[in-house]
Amino acid sequence: MLTRTWLAQLPLTKIKRVQPVSGGDINQAYCVQTERQRYFLKVQKRQTGAFFAHEQAGLELLAPAIRVPQIIASGTIAGDAYLLLEWLDFGSGDEAALGRAIAHVHQQHANQFGLAHDFTAGKLPKYNAWCNDWADFYINQRLAVLADLARRQQRWNDFREQHLQQLYQRIRTYFATVKPVPSLLHGDLWSGNSNFLTDGTPVLLDPDVFYGDREMDLAMTQLFGGFSAAFYQAYTEVYPLRANYQQRIPWYQTYYLMAHLNLFGETYGPALDQTLLQAAI
Repeated sequence: MLTRTWLAQLPLTKIKRVQPVSGGDINQAYCVQTERQRYFLKVQKRQTGAFFAHEQAGLELLAPAIRVPQIIASGTIAGDAYLLLEWLDFGSGDEAALGRAIAHVHQQHANQFGLAHDFTAGKLPKYNAWCNDWADFYINQRLAVLADLARRQQRWNDFREQHLQQLYQRIRTYFATVKPVPSLLHGDLWSGNSNFLTDGTPVLLDPDVFYGDREMDLAMTQLFGGFSAAFYQAYTEVYPLRANYQQRIPWYQTYYLMAHLNLFGETYGPALDQTLLQAAI
C-alpha cells in the first residue's frame, strides 16, 4: 500500500481514501478518492517517469477517434513511476457502436508503419522504427524479436522455427503485391481493454499503439473471444476489409501467442503450435 508521504506528493488535494483495484498484471492500480472526485492511479515500482510515456502517447493518439481516459498527471515519486487518470464509471453498451468506433480508430493513418518511439521498459520489447514495408516491419520488429526472446528463455524448438520461417515466406509473398495503409492500432485489443461508459459510449483502455495493418488488431479480438458478430458487422460497414481477411488471422494471432509464450510459459505452447500450423499452410 502507498504511504501517506508518497500520496502527499501527488498533484491532488484532500485525499480521503485510496483503495487497490484490478489493473492487470503489470502495474499496481488504485482508486484515489478526494473530497471532490475519484481518480485512477497506476504505479510502477522502481521505474522512471518515462515508463508511462508510451501509454500516454497512445491515449493522446487515440483520443481524437474514440473515448479514452483523460490524463491528469504523470511523473516519479520516491523512485516510482506513476500515471494519474480520470476515473471512469462503466456500464453496458452496443457492440456495434464499439465496432464503428474501432473502425474510426483504424481510419487514423500515417505515411509509414511504426511509431515515433520504441517501448522497451516493459516485459516484451516493442521496436517501432518507421518502415515503408509492412512485411519487413512485422517480421523484423515483431515476430523475430519474440522468437529471439523465446530462444533465450529456452521456449523455442525446431518445429516452431520451421513453421515460423514458412510464415515469413507467406507474409513476404502476399505483401509483395498487397500494400495496406498504415492504420493506428490499439495494439492489445482484447475485451478487457474495451468497455462502455454508463451512457453507452465505447471506451478503450491500456493502449500499446503503433501504425500497422489493421487486420492485426482484429486478429487479437478473435483470439480470446469477447466480441460479438455485431461488432464485426458494424466495423466492416464503416471500413470494409480486404478479401479473404479470415485466412490471415493466424498470421497475426501467432504474434500474440508468442507474446504469451514468453510471458507465461509453455501453457501457451500448444495453441501457438496449432496456430503456426494454420499460418504456415
